[in-house]
Amino acid sequence: MDQNTGSKVSEKFGDMPKEDFRKYGYEIIDWIADYFEEMENLPVLSQNEPNDLANALPKNAPELGEDFGDVIKDVDELILPAVTHWNHPNFHGLFSTSTSSVGVFGEMLTAAFDQKAMLWRTSPASTELEPIVLDWLRQMMNLPEDFKGIIYDTASVSTLHAIAMAREKLNLDIRTKGMSGRTDLPLLRIYCSEQTHSSIDKAVLLLGLGTDAIVKVPVNERFEMDTEKLREAISDDISAGHKPFCVVATIGTTSTTAVDNVKKTAEICERNDIFLHVDMAYAGSALVLPELQHHLKGIEKVDSIVTNPHKWFFTPFDLSVLYVKDLDLLKQTFSLVAEYLKVAEEVTNQMDYGIQLGRRFRSLKLWFVMRYFGQEGLRNRIREHIRLAQLFTMWVEMSENFEIMADTTFALVCFRACPKNVEDLDAFNEKLMNEINASGEAYLSHTKLNEKFTLRLSVGSIRVEERHLRKVWDLLNEKVK
Repeated sequence: MDQNTGSKVSEKFGDMPKEDFRKYGYEIIDWIADYFEEMENLPVLSQNEPNDLANALPKNAPELGEDFGDVIKDVDELILPAVTHWNHPNFHGLFSTSTSSVGVFGEMLTAAFDQKAMLWRTSPASTELEPIVLDWLRQMMNLPEDFKGIIYDTASVSTLHAIAMAREKLNLDIRTKGMSGRTDLPLLRIYCSEQTHSSIDKAVLLLGLGTDAIVKVPVNERFEMDTEKLREAISDDISAGHKPFCVVATIGTTSTTAVDNVKKTAEICERNDIFLHVDMAYAGSALVLPELQHHLKGIEKVDSIVTNPHKWFFTPFDLSVLYVKDLDLLKQTFSLVAEYLKVAEEVTNQMDYGIQLGRRFRSLKLWFVMRYFGQEGLRNRIREHIRLAQLFTMWVEMSENFEIMADTTFALVCFRACPKNVEDLDAFNEKLMNEINASGEAYLSHTKLNEKFTLRLSVGSIRVEERHLRKVWDLLNEKVK
């Protein structure tokens, strides 16, 4: 083969030249820095219509490689208009979340390392950093020492693993025999409140338990699970020959951030030998504040806990932590070692603790965040968000045209407009929310409390300031005049 021909052919292989990588790398960092700085001038919600982006894209991948500068240009012209800005300081819907710049750095290195953390030998860094970082977080939340953590992607997956553990703890040989076609299994029952996140229902579906397994326990006037109703439901099921196996309590429910009584719930579970899982996916981050740790009364008696640093700990999505007391039970539930994965070392292999084989090096970005901000910096930011939510609550309480619909326990305000000249308040509030969201100036979400349409304003962006809350309040008042 001609040497020159070989040289030309070789240029078509391999990665982007390092000179281009440096050039575009600097450009992208500058782009992200500008994006973070100028984001509040963008509409919070994408102003695109359905299929605007899809229709603007070619139907086939390019036959020949394109200049990467053109790709970046299309990010500006095509992708950015289709983005809803979760990092925006006026994103107040659902649970307000945001990444930090240092978290982005962690995510970049995670992508560069491209670890598949299945065996210790395939990723010593992930295997050994993760338990250290999660123990730092455990200490900050003042959880008992016997809780050990493992990282998954979202709370839905963490909770799925917890419920699978609860089922395995029954020793009904479901791992081997399954559940279908068996006549020796009673109806297994799992209990949660009417305010519990829908991920419980999905986990039950995926685990083959069926929705008949779920018992939705009523809540009290503060939207907390009624522990007396829970006790009665368990007693009734035992009398009927059913098998209670799991209870899910919540610290910071999705609709209102209500806090279930973990201590009383744990006592009921302990008396009946029932696995207790606590969902604090949202509020767990706030529990690094000593003044909020009274919500953890009874936590030493629970079996598992989920918390999401990607919600309110300034860590890029996705990163959810499951803390369990019995790590061996988690391993017993999921460990399955094929011949090609057998090793001689007596080490931790992360593949043994979940449904995934390969796992991302997620702990790196949390490590970056915790080291850069420090415990004090993280606590101060969360305290400020809580202060802002309380300030907004005060504005609502002082107004004749608005009312609070639930306690502001953390940094979520549940409220609605109630002008005296409006008959259908549900329709009025829904229209109010939709108009504000459509404007792009801010984003609110809703729930229904006591069958009343309720607006939700969440505070949690690392970039939010008091002026952003004042902006929302002014928008609301302009439309309620």
